[in-house]
Amino acid sequence: MSTRARIRAGDQEAFARLFDDDAKAVYNHAFRLTGNWSTAEDVMALTFLEAWRLRARIDPEGGSLRPWLLGIATNVHRNVRRAARRHDDALARMPRGETVPDFADEVVGRIDDTERLAAVRAAYGRLRRQEQDVFALCVWSGLDYAQAAEALGIPVGTVRSRLSRARRKLADAGEPPPESRQVVGDRGPAKEEIR
Repeated sequence: MSTRARIRAGDQEAFARLFDDDAKAVYNHAFRLTGNWSTAEDVMALTFLEAWRLRARIDPEGGSLRPWLLGIATNVHRNVRRAARRHDDALARMPRGETVPDFADEVVGRIDDTERLAAVRAAYGRLRRQEQDVFALCVWSGLDYAQAAEALGIPVGTVRSRLSRARRKLADAGEPPPESRQVVGDRGPAKEEIR
């Protein structure tokens, strides 16, 4: 029986192996989407909970389940982001108390990597949601066009055009992330391991 079929049938051992094999890739994808390690951990955990819940929908035939997991992670991130916006809106409506200065903000402000990440996230944030999804899957997570198309449930040609537009917009913004300079061949972007 294939791993896909075992997971589909509810085999916890096969699902644990899937977690061991793909948790790091899902976490890296979530971190790139959120820019926050704590939120990325939440997204990763929720992704595997949702994957277990949706296991009956797995096609018994096929290769790696990583594109399926990354597609779930993309949707989970969207839901987490929506919930955070609602929470922030609710907090904004509450009366403000006295503000106490936090020395951590000053320390964080001195870190160059934080400024670079903020610039990249700002440029990324100006992309349309569909372009963000394709860019994150193809460039940051190293999926090829076909895998990204499978993860998002869209045609391969749509993945190509959205990725092209996203890269052009990031280049026009003057803040292309280093990963966006990867060479894309006929089979999609080169895969790169994230530490």
